[in-house]
Amino acid sequence: MQQDGLRVLFVEDEPAVRLGGVQALQLRGIEVQAFERAEQALRQIRPGFAGIVVTDVRLPGMDGFALLEQIRSIDAELPVILVTGHGDIAMAVEAMKRGAYDFIEKPFSSEHLADVAQRALEKRHLTLELDTLRRQANNRDRIEAKILGQSPAIERLRRVIIDLADTDTNVLVLGETGAGKEVVARCLHESGRRRSANFAAINCAGIPEMLFESEVFGHEAGSFTGAVKRRIGKLEFADGGTLFLDEIETMQMSLQAKFLRVLQERAFERVGSNELQPMNCRIVAGTKADLLALAREQRFRDDLYYRLGVVVLEVPPLRERREDIPLLFEHFVLQASARYGRPAPDALSPQQMQALMSRSWQGNVRELRNVAERFALGLLADTGDADASIGTAPRTLEEQVNCFERHLIEEALRACQGRAALACERLGLPKKTLYDKMRRLAITSDDFR
Repeated sequence: MQQDGLRVLFVEDEPAVRLGGVQALQLRGIEVQAFERAEQALRQIRPGFAGIVVTDVRLPGMDGFALLEQIRSIDAELPVILVTGHGDIAMAVEAMKRGAYDFIEKPFSSEHLADVAQRALEKRHLTLELDTLRRQANNRDRIEAKILGQSPAIERLRRVIIDLADTDTNVLVLGETGAGKEVVARCLHESGRRRSANFAAINCAGIPEMLFESEVFGHEAGSFTGAVKRRIGKLEFADGGTLFLDEIETMQMSLQAKFLRVLQERAFERVGSNELQPMNCRIVAGTKADLLALAREQRFRDDLYYRLGVVVLEVPPLRERREDIPLLFEHFVLQASARYGRPAPDALSPQQMQALMSRSWQGNVRELRNVAERFALGLLADTGDADASIGTAPRTLEEQVNCFERHLIEEALRACQGRAALACERLGLPKKTLYDKMRRLAITSDDFR
């Protein structure tokens, strides 16, 4: 049975044999692509290629042995089946010692070719599946080290990043200032198959049109005053990688039209050049604005939105995941202590931690990191002091009580896997009282299951 998405590259210079092999594989339901020369097939091979290679040994130009060696240098796990003439069996056995999967002797039956190819495809399918599982495990560890937190919203965000990492889909990252949009973009890049190429970032805010074009598209020498030599733009620098456009909502309308054309044609021109350059990078855009609302006000192109927002990832603000604050704060304090060569300060007092948990955090994770660095440098109140300089408390008693109740209820729901009845017992509350509080504080038990 054919494994979905896998194919056979069949290399044979004799037209009749090539046609017969293709038909035999297709009758078995196997996708096949035929080539007359090894050099043509080799251009299809990349690490993790989804398929196998069946090649004659004797070919014009590069022969089957040389093709085997080239393929093994690219991906040593990719199965290569050699097709040999009667006098080539000794050579084929030697080639198997060098890594060939199997060999078939001419003349061969259609059934035998299909059987051997099918076994190789099944082996390739298992290899690629195992590689995917290993990569996802590594990606999960890498992402957890960069996007810290145990809140349901953050766990969902990490899962989606893992699912999207290996795709080329353009992504729009929506989040408030300081929430970590660029961190998400870097995780998408570093966890996917583009990670070996460059990641480039540019902030669209306040950049004049000519400077933006030069930064993104590059320019030729003499194309404008001060352009003394050719400059490679971000699109070329990120070839094969990822380009992150932050604050995309601030991009001028004229630039939006030019960038839309680049996305449509997958090509661009350097400033001062008429030569098209191919575009081969993934686009991740960051915004804190509702781009569709801006489009209705004719301040953002809706066609550009739909090109960029194939997938929209929302980064939750810190105030919506307060349970992550202690972990984040400790991480940033330890980071700052190591960077500045200072001993790690004593832990926060309960009053200080409550002040942190109660703060509005308009600057989100970036603001929390700043507070943690100041704490590590001893620029805040002593740890034994309950002074709220470590984090400005809400102005009213009601806000403080709501924040504290939210923290305790969410902590209980998390410990009970979202089962409100058990959380009632843990908190010592009647069910009606807990449900009333959850409704008032907009807490949903489903988020903790």
